[in-house]
Amino acid sequence: QVQLVESGGGLVQAGGSLRLSCAASGRTFISGYRAGWFRQAPGKERQFVAAISIGGERTSYADSVKGRFTISRDNAKNTIFLQMNSVKAEDTAVYSCAAEHAYFGSIGTAAADYNYWGRGTQVTVSS
Repeated sequence: QVQLVESGGGLVQAGGSLRLSCAASGRTFISGYRAGWFRQAPGKERQFVAAISIGGERTSYADSVKGRFTISRDNAKNTIFLQMNSVKAEDTAVYSCAAEHAYFGSIGTAAADYNYWGRGTQVTVSS
């Protein structure tokens, strides 16, 4: 069982930066969990943002955030990160991290690829 807790959300001006963190407890990522970030804006469906493999050797991004967001992980600290730069008003959403046990190099870009989810952290971008 993995418990995920996000932090780092808040209010940021358009063009600014924010760094989200997702701390895991219960089991360590070292044992092999791929991870991802998803977001959901009011009235919209949940959307894939970024994903990372268990060792961090592979990453994937939604086209809407490519070049602006960076996903990373520190397995020694059981934490994954989402660095958000040049944020836009359309980035406003609740951001949730997700994790799933996987084999080396595996990456997941769909919500169905994950069984463990955090509750989310609100990101609001003011224009």
